[in-house]
Amino acid sequence: MTAPQTGNDTRGRGSGPLNWLLDELVDRVGSIRKAVVLSGDGLPTGSSKDLTREDSEHLAAVASGFHSLAKGVGRHFESGSVRQTVVELDEAFLFVMAAGDGSCLAVLSDADSDVGQVAYEMTLMVKRVG
Repeated sequence: MTAPQTGNDTRGRGSGPLNWLLDELVDRVGSIRKAVVLSGDGLPTGSSKDLTREDSEHLAAVASGFHSLAKGVGRHFESGSVRQTVVELDEAFLFVMAAGDGSCLAVLSDADSDVGQVAYEMTLMVKRVG
Protein backbone atom coordinates (compact mmCIF):
# COMPACT_ATOMS: atom_id res chain seq x y z
CA MET A 1 0.00 0.00 0.00
CA THR A 2 1.42 3.38 -0.91
CA ALA A 3 0.61 6.81 0.40
CA PRO A 4 -0.79 9.20 -2.18
CA GLN A 5 1.58 11.87 -3.37
CA THR A 6 0.52 15.47 -3.26
CA GLY A 7 2.19 18.53 -4.70
CA ASN A 8 5.96 18.25 -4.89
CA ASP A 9 6.24 15.70 -2.07
CA THR A 10 7.93 12.75 -3.76
CA ARG A 11 9.02 10.99 -0.61
CA GLY A 12 8.68 7.27 -0.11
CA ARG A 13 5.93 5.40 1.63
CA GLY A 14 4.90 6.31 5.11
CA SER A 15 2.60 8.16 7.40
CA GLY A 16 2.50 11.91 7.80
CA PRO A 17 3.28 11.94 11.54
CA LEU A 18 6.25 9.60 11.12
CA ASN A 19 7.57 11.63 8.19
CA TRP A 20 7.24 14.78 10.28
CA LEU A 21 9.29 13.24 13.11
CA LEU A 22 12.01 12.18 10.67
CA ASP A 23 12.07 15.66 9.13
CA GLU A 24 12.47 17.11 12.62
CA LEU A 25 15.37 14.74 13.35
CA VAL A 26 17.18 15.73 10.14
CA ASP A 27 16.58 19.44 10.78
CA ARG A 28 17.63 19.29 14.44
CA VAL A 29 20.81 17.24 13.97
CA GLY A 30 22.73 19.07 11.28
CA SER A 31 25.00 16.17 10.34
CA ILE A 32 22.09 13.82 9.54
CA ARG A 33 21.36 13.90 5.81
CA LYS A 34 18.55 11.39 5.44
CA ALA A 35 16.40 9.18 7.64
CA VAL A 36 13.98 6.34 7.02
CA VAL A 37 11.96 3.96 9.18
CA LEU A 38 11.57 0.52 7.66
CA SER A 39 9.35 -2.42 8.43
CA GLY A 40 10.62 -5.89 9.23
CA ASP A 41 10.29 -6.83 5.57
CA GLY A 42 12.51 -3.94 4.44
CA LEU A 43 9.87 -1.54 3.16
CA PRO A 44 9.94 2.15 4.12
CA THR A 45 7.15 3.20 6.48
CA GLY A 46 8.36 6.77 6.83
CA SER A 47 11.08 8.95 5.35
CA SER A 48 12.60 12.39 5.64
CA LYS A 49 11.52 15.01 3.13
CA ASP A 50 14.68 14.93 1.02
CA LEU A 51 14.28 11.25 0.07
CA THR A 52 12.51 10.36 -3.16
CA ARG A 53 10.39 7.22 -3.21
CA GLU A 54 13.16 5.38 -5.08
CA ASP A 55 15.89 6.51 -2.66
CA SER A 56 13.69 5.74 0.34
CA GLU A 57 13.05 2.21 -0.91
CA HIS A 58 16.75 1.73 -1.72
CA LEU A 59 17.95 2.94 1.69
CA ALA A 60 15.33 0.79 3.44
CA ALA A 61 16.39 -2.31 1.48
CA VAL A 62 20.10 -1.74 2.19
CA ALA A 63 19.43 -1.09 5.88
CA SER A 64 17.29 -4.22 6.09
CA GLY A 65 20.09 -6.27 4.57
CA PHE A 66 22.72 -4.93 6.96
CA HIS A 67 20.43 -5.48 9.93
CA SER A 68 19.71 -9.04 8.82
CA LEU A 69 23.42 -9.80 8.40
CA ALA A 70 24.16 -8.42 11.86
CA LYS A 71 21.37 -10.55 13.36
CA GLY A 72 22.97 -13.60 11.72
CA VAL A 73 26.27 -12.84 13.43
CA GLY A 74 24.51 -12.47 16.77
CA ARG A 75 22.74 -15.81 16.37
CA HIS A 76 25.74 -17.72 15.05
CA PHE A 77 28.13 -16.51 17.73
CA GLU A 78 25.49 -16.40 20.49
CA SER A 79 26.12 -12.68 20.99
CA GLY A 80 22.56 -11.52 21.55
CA SER A 81 20.28 -9.12 19.74
CA VAL A 82 21.44 -6.39 17.39
CA ARG A 83 21.05 -2.91 18.80
CA GLN A 84 22.78 -0.93 16.10
CA THR A 85 24.84 -1.42 12.95
CA VAL A 86 27.23 1.30 11.78
CA VAL A 87 28.86 1.40 8.37
CA GLU A 88 31.67 3.90 7.80
CA LEU A 89 31.94 5.14 4.23
CA ASP A 90 34.42 7.63 2.76
CA GLU A 91 31.84 10.42 2.74
CA ALA A 92 29.18 9.27 5.22
CA PHE A 93 28.08 6.97 8.03
CA LEU A 94 25.11 4.64 7.76
CA PHE A 95 23.44 3.82 11.07
CA VAL A 96 20.75 1.15 11.41
CA MET A 97 19.01 0.80 14.78
CA ALA A 98 16.38 -1.72 15.83
CA ALA A 99 13.12 0.06 16.58
CA GLY A 100 10.91 -2.75 17.88
CA ASP A 101 8.48 -5.14 16.19
CA GLY A 102 11.13 -5.92 13.57
CA SER A 103 11.28 -2.35 12.32
CA CYS A 104 14.44 -0.23 12.11
CA LEU A 105 15.49 3.39 11.93
CA ALA A 106 18.18 4.06 9.31
CA VAL A 107 20.13 7.31 9.15
CA LEU A 108 22.74 8.54 6.69
CA SER A 109 25.01 11.19 8.20
CA ASP A 110 28.07 13.22 7.24
CA ALA A 111 31.53 11.64 7.49
CA ASP A 112 32.54 14.15 10.18
CA SER A 113 29.49 13.40 12.34
CA ASP A 114 29.76 12.92 16.07
CA VAL A 115 28.75 9.25 15.94
CA GLY A 116 27.88 9.21 19.64
CA GLN A 117 25.52 12.16 19.19
CA VAL A 118 23.86 10.60 16.14
CA ALA A 119 23.38 7.30 17.99
CA TYR A 120 21.96 9.15 21.00
CA GLU A 121 19.50 11.11 18.85
CA MET A 122 18.45 7.90 17.11
CA THR A 123 17.82 6.24 20.48
CA LEU A 124 15.64 9.17 21.52
CA MET A 125 13.71 8.92 18.26
CA VAL A 126 13.11 5.18 18.67
CA LYS A 127 11.86 5.72 22.23
CA ARG A 128 9.68 8.62 21.10
CA VAL A 129 8.01 6.61 18.35
CA GLY A 130 7.48 3.69 20.68
